[in-house]
Amino acid sequence: ECQEDDPDNVWVRDGALRVTARREGAPFTCASPRGSYTTDYTSGGVTTYGKFSQAFGRFEFRAKFPAATVAGLQSAPWLYPEQHAYGGWPASGEIDVAEAYSLYPDRTIPVIHYNQADPTDRSVTNWFCKLDPSEFHTYLVEWTATTIRITNDGVTCVEHVIAPAAPLVAPAPFDRPFNVLMTQVLGVNTNAFDPATTPLPATMEIDWVRVWA
Repeated sequence: ECQEDDPDNVWVRDGALRVTARREGAPFTCASPRGSYTTDYTSGGVTTYGKFSQAFGRFEFRAKFPAATVAGLQSAPWLYPEQHAYGGWPASGEIDVAEAYSLYPDRTIPVIHYNQADPTDRSVTNWFCKLDPSEFHTYLVEWTATTIRITNDGVTCVEHVIAPAAPLVAPAPFDRPFNVLMTQVLGVNTNAFDPATTPLPATMEIDWVRVWA
């Protein structure tokens, strides 16, 4: 899909921000930094890049995701580095506060991405923090100089001690300002979008975002 700055893709109704993936009426050319391509689909996203970024603190989202039960949709509130100070992804880090894959309609999946000293340490994610993503829930990350903790409605899903691979030392790469993002896109890989079965339009709703230093 092509992410478009369009009121049909990013809009507000009844006090909630709505970010939508949808099918257009006809194929069109999407201009991309990686090369233009033709598609029938658009989606949306909101980023604070160039407007707000912060290292450490408490980031809280109240959100609900599309009520789909088949593969093809990916929704997320997440944090991403303002600058790639330590190199390309995942070297400079990423914090996925809640990834909702429509193939797994009974859970969201938090993930902390970076180059770990111990790549077998699975405390960076949790595939078993279950809830109904199609209802509003509060997704929270508490980020300090030593740990990153992610909760769903107050229940801890991830608690990770920052331990980067050499030559970095903690708290790098999580010692630089990150942006806030909220995106609704089409799925790939095992959660791949299928035009025959994936329901569109699909909308993620954000009630509020709160950030504390």
